[in-house]
Amino acid sequence: MTADHTPDAKALFDAWLQLWNGDLSLAPEVASDDFYVHSDMIDGSDSRAVRGAEGLAEFVRAGRSHTPDLKFAVEVPPLFDGDYLSVRWTATGTYDGSFPGAEAPAGTVVTFTGTDTLRIRDGRFVEYWLNADGLRMLRQLQVA
Repeated sequence: MTADHTPDAKALFDAWLQLWNGDLSLAPEVASDDFYVHSDMIDGSDSRAVRGAEGLAEFVRAGRSHTPDLKFAVEVPPLFDGDYLSVRWTATGTYDGSFPGAEAPAGTVVTFTGTDTLRIRDGRFVEYWLNADGLRMLRQLQVA
């Protein structure tokens, strides 16, 4: 992958990061109607059920539901290659005590990492491959 990219792709990525940091109103700006996710879901459900901007907003909301102050920081700057970008991130947040089966006390700070790979079409994301260290998060929550 190369570092060459358009300013539009950089702005799209910046909005993506803001979305994951809690600004759910940005979902329609970053996700196309055809948007879908490729990922192993923590609950075992089919990630392709996450469709469009509304599905993305719900996916982000659910991902933040047990750590409402969750903050995503870029660990390795985005790499752009044609219609694709990939980025390595770290997420840190304070557990609110509501994850089913978790034994960690509310107030536990959790940190986990992941990599997003996204495909851009017509100025918005259409596909999203998510690889996150969910096991690390679950261990910190004392689930696994």
